[in-house]
Order: sequence, then C-alpha cells, then structure tokens
Amino acid sequence: MRTTASYDLFPDARSERALARARWLAREGRTRDAQSAYDELLAAKPELKACWAEYFELLRSSGRGEEALQLADRARATFGETGFSYTLRGAALTELGRYPEALAELERAVEADPDLALVWHELGYAAYKLGDRNRALLALDRAFALEPHTDTLKLRGQVLREAGRYQAAEVAFEGAAQAAEHAEQRADAEHEIATTRRYGFYAPRRPDDLTSAERWFAETGSVVLASTPGPVAPSDETIVATFAEVAANCGWHFGQVILLGPEFPASTDLAERVGAPLVTPAALDLAVCPLIVGLRPLPADRTWNGIVGRLTSQQIGLVFGLEHPAEIAAGVTTDVIGVLTDGGTRRERAPNPVQAVTEAQHPGARLAGRRLRPQ
Repeated sequence: MRTTASYDLFPDARSERALARARWLAREGRTRDAQSAYDELLAAKPELKACWAEYFELLRSSGRGEEALQLADRARATFGETGFSYTLRGAALTELGRYPEALAELERAVEADPDLALVWHELGYAAYKLGDRNRALLALDRAFALEPHTDTLKLRGQVLREAGRYQAAEVAFEGAAQAAEHAEQRADAEHEIATTRRYGFYAPRRPDDLTSAERWFAETGSVVLASTPGPVAPSDETIVATFAEVAANCGWHFGQVILLGPEFPASTDLAERVGAPLVTPAALDLAVCPLIVGLRPLPADRTWNGIVGRLTSQQIGLVFGLEHPAEIAAGVTTDVIGVLTDGGTRRERAPNPVQAVTEAQHPGARLAGRRLRPQ
C-alpha cells in the first residue's frame, strides 16, 4: 500500500530531477539499484524529505520492515525529534506489527506537527491495522482535510469496506478515482470499486463473515465451485460434473476443449459433458468459443499466458482450473476454479452449483461481458 511516499511533502523542481533516476529504477523493479540511488542522493542532499519518504516506501513495499525502521532512525538523526521523523518511525513499526508502539510514536508526531497530513494518514493506517476503525476514520478525515489526497480516500474506502459499509466505501473509492493524478492510481481505485461491488453482493455480511471462496470471488472475480464446507475434498470427477452443471445452467456452449499442463483422466469426461472435442493448443480457434482447462494454473508457462491473453483480449471463451493455491490471489488468470488448495492439498469443500451460477452472472465477475458460445 502506498502511503508515506505518495505525499508531496515539499515540491521542488530541482529535487524532482534529482529523484528521477531512483524513481525510474524503483518503477522498473530494480529495488537494490534504486536503494543505492536513494543512498547516494541522501549522502549529497540529506535535507531532501521527499527522498527519505520515497526510500522508506521502497523498503516498506518490499516487505523490508527492519530496514525501513533503520532508515527512520537515520531520518531522526538528521531532522531531530520532528513530526516527520516520528511519522517514519511509527509507519515502520506498523509494518513490523508493533502496533501499540507505532501508535505511541505517531501520537508524538501529532504533538510535534499536528498540521502535517502525513502524520494523520499514517495514524489512520496504524489504527486500521490494529482494528480500531472509528479512530482510523477520524484520523483519515483529518488527513484529507489538511491535504486532499487520493491515497487517503483509498484507505478510507478500505476501512469502510472491512466494516461492511459497502456503499460508503464505493463513494470513497470513486472519489479516489476522480482525484487520481496518475493512471496507476486511477486503475487502482477502479479495481477497488469493482472489488467493493462484489463484496456488496454478500451484504449485509461483512468481509470477515464470508467463506474463503466468497472472499476469493470478491477479491478476484473468479468463481470457486467448491465453496461450501464438506466432509472430504472434491475429486476431479466431482469438480468436472459440477462445472458441466453450471455451464448448462448459465447457457455456456463451447466448440472445443483445450488441455494445458499435465493430463488428468477427468479431462476426457469434461469434453464429453460439454459436448466439445478435446484438441491440442495448436488447434485453438477463438471463433468456436474454446474452453481452456488445466489441473492448476500455469502463470509461468508461455503457452498458458498466450492463450489466456488472447481469450481475455477478444472477450471470448473461458479458463477453468481444477484447483488453485488459496494464498495466491494477485494476477489470477482463471475464470472458474474447482477448489482452493492449502500447501498443495485441496480444502474440504463441497460443490455449490447454485452459488456458482449466481456469482458467474454477477456484473463484476471475470466472465462479465464474455461471449460464451460459438459464433
């Protein structure tokens, strides 16, 4: 989550030019090189607060909380006991999960500089992580009043969404999209809007009250067939039969089935159930509405990514994975998942075709707007 470095602390054209190289390296994912560039810049211009803030965010976003704390201590040695240095240290303690210490440090920051929006934003974030939503909202409202910022609105939306206040959260995210200065910020806000609408599908239940499969759909838009707790994990045959039932109820028709990855016996059964021939990837024909199936997703496989990319860009066909790791939600390429797994082991879940049909027809599903029948 971008928080600290997203604030325009002291705008200055010359400092912006000095930061350009480090920013470019960070954007390219060259974290170590970017770190070296920030170190060089701080050695030459230790008074440049924007450099400290961006360097801190680089470490925080990389999950290097201890190094972020060390950087905060370096900032305190440079600036003394100021609101800025207290805020960096409080933010670092938040990332390390040391929430009471973080709040104490951020309260010192408030006393030192109550008019610095960054202080209130980080205080709101720490309170949110601690589970104190009311305090988080109050702090974020103060931050926004001092400096209207898209990231503050985004964080406010996340706090409201976790509380089950989906309409209010959507308003906050829409405000973040309108206030966005960069395309990446706007895309992030629009993604949060779509996610919030999917969570709203389960209202009045809060996110914490949802099953893991329901949260998966809300976060990714992918439908999980085995979404109801059951006595045993579903077999390949059960998953295939459930998919065929959902396909029939949704009116999906496929002209070919393409198996990617390792073979499994139920793939032939799947082709028979949907009434389409099982062909090789070389025979891919978008016009007939292909069904791409794999035992599990292959995000590092060029063939998988190439075919999935073509289906997505042309808005036709469907990608079906029998299982998917529950801990990986980012970059999902699968439209329908049979069952989520923990450490490679399928969860004990029973198929719920009725819920799967409802989710698949939701306007925020990955399948929304997809043509799912041959031309």
